[in-house]
Amino acid sequence: MRVQVAIIGAGPSGLLLGAKLHQAGIDAIVIEQRSADYVLGRIRAGVLEQGCVDMMDSLGLGARMHAEGLVHGGFNLGYRNTHHRIDLHALTGNNVMVYGQTEVTRDLMDARAAWGAKTVYEAENVRIHGFDGNTPSVTYTKDGKTHEVQCDYIAGCDGFHGVSRASVPAQSIQHYERVYPFGWLGVLADVPPVAHELIYSNHERGFALCSMRSKTRSRYYIQCSLDDKVEQWSDQAFWDELRKRLDPEAAASMVTGPSIEKSIAPLRSFVAEPMRFGRLFLVGDAAHIVPPTGAKGLNLAASDVHYLAHGLIEHYQEKSVAGLDAYSGRALRRVWKAVRFSWWFTALMHKFPAAAGDTGAISQKIQEAEIDYLLGSQAAMTSLAENYVGLPYEV
Repeated sequence: MRVQVAIIGAGPSGLLLGAKLHQAGIDAIVIEQRSADYVLGRIRAGVLEQGCVDMMDSLGLGARMHAEGLVHGGFNLGYRNTHHRIDLHALTGNNVMVYGQTEVTRDLMDARAAWGAKTVYEAENVRIHGFDGNTPSVTYTKDGKTHEVQCDYIAGCDGFHGVSRASVPAQSIQHYERVYPFGWLGVLADVPPVAHELIYSNHERGFALCSMRSKTRSRYYIQCSLDDKVEQWSDQAFWDELRKRLDPEAAASMVTGPSIEKSIAPLRSFVAEPMRFGRLFLVGDAAHIVPPTGAKGLNLAASDVHYLAHGLIEHYQEKSVAGLDAYSGRALRRVWKAVRFSWWFTALMHKFPAAAGDTGAISQKIQEAEIDYLLGSQAAMTSLAENYVGLPYEV
C-alpha cells in the first residue's frame, strides 16, 4: 500500500491529524497497535482549550461537544479552608470546555469510520523504516500477515512508550525530564460534581482536585505517595480523605458513590527535542509529557497537530516545505511554555518533601507567600488565567 502520510497511533492526536489531512484531501492511514475498544477505554483528561474546541468545530465535529460539554468561565482555588474563584472569562475573554478525552476520541473515530478513511487496529510489531531518507515506510503484522505501507512522511502519534521516538538514534535526540515525588490517586464515579467548576485544593494533607466529565459523572484526585497501591484504597477511604482536603462548604456538598475506575498516575515533565527527524515527526505524548495539573496534555497534542497539519497541507497544496521545516521550532516554543506553566501550577498546589538544606521548611513558607500574592494580584491572576485557557497558536 502507498499513502502520502502514515500516522502511527489512534489516540486523539493521531485521529485529529488524520481528520485534518482527510479534510484537505491528503491520503493518510492511521495504524494502531491496540483495539478500538481499548483506545476508547483509556481514562484521560477532560478540559479543552479554545484552540482544541475550534479545531473540532473546523472539522465539523463539534456538535456533540457543544451539546454535552460544559463551558467553564472559571475555576476555584481552595486554600486555607475556603475557595477563591479565578474568573477566566473576565481576565482573558476566553473559557475552557469540559469534555472528556474519551468523547473527543469517540467523535473522531466515528467520523473516520463514516468517511471510510484507512484505519488499522490491532496492528502488531509496528516498525518504521527509512525516515532518514526519501523512502520511508511502516511495516506491521495483522492476522498473521506482514504488511508494508510506503509513504512520504510518518507522524509518530503513538505516545510516550511508542515505537516512533524509540526509533530515533540516541545521538539525534535530547531528552529533558523531571519526575515528581508523588502521584495522583484518581477515582471516576457516577455522582454529580461537588461544584459547577473545578476545584484545585492546596491543603496541608496534600493536593486534591474536584473535576467532572458531565453533570452526572465526576473525576476526583488526591495527591498520594508513589508507594501507594490502588488496592490499599477502598472507596470509603478515598472519599474520607478527599473530604478532609476540601473547604467545609465543598466537603458538605460532596456526593459519594461506588467508583467505576480507580488508578494511580505518576507525574513527570518530559520533552524530547527536536520533534522532527528527516521524514518522521513526533506529535503529542510521543514528544512531551506534562503533569496533569492544568490539563495541558491533550491540548498540547492539539497544537502539535495544528502546526504539523499546516505544514503538510502547505507542502501538498503549495509545494512548499517551509511549514514542515518550521514544525519542530513552532511546536516546541508552545510546548516549553506549557511545561513551565504545568510545573509552576504543580509546585504551587502540592506538598513536596523537604529538600536538603530546607531549614525550617522554607519551601512551604515560600509556597504560601506565592498563593497569597496570586490571590491578591490582578496581574498574577491574569497570567494564571492566560496560561490556563491556553496561549494562542503561532500564525
